[in-house]
Amino acid sequence: MGETMYLKKVDGPRAVTLPDGRVMTRADLPARDTKRWVASRKAAVVHGVQHGLITKSEAMERYNLSEEEFASWCRAVARHGESALKTTALQRYR
Repeated sequence: MGETMYLKKVDGPRAVTLPDGRVMTRADLPARDTKRWVASRKAAVVHGVQHGLITKSEAMERYNLSEEEFASWCRAVARHGESALKTTALQRYR
């Protein structure tokens, strides 16, 4: 007997291809209970939303983010790249 793998039903795509050619899946998103927001985790959420892996409202609910907090992450990435999300850089780029 073959073993059948069942995938959890999710809204939206399971994977998206980023402009640099990397493939991002829901497994690449930070855990729901993330407390320590390093730059790479913030960038993963921003890229996930920008490229349609999850919706903005889903990301805000999942990570308990305010509209302003998420918008600040998006602005930082748009203006200065992923490195702008580092805590020390956020103060420098404001």
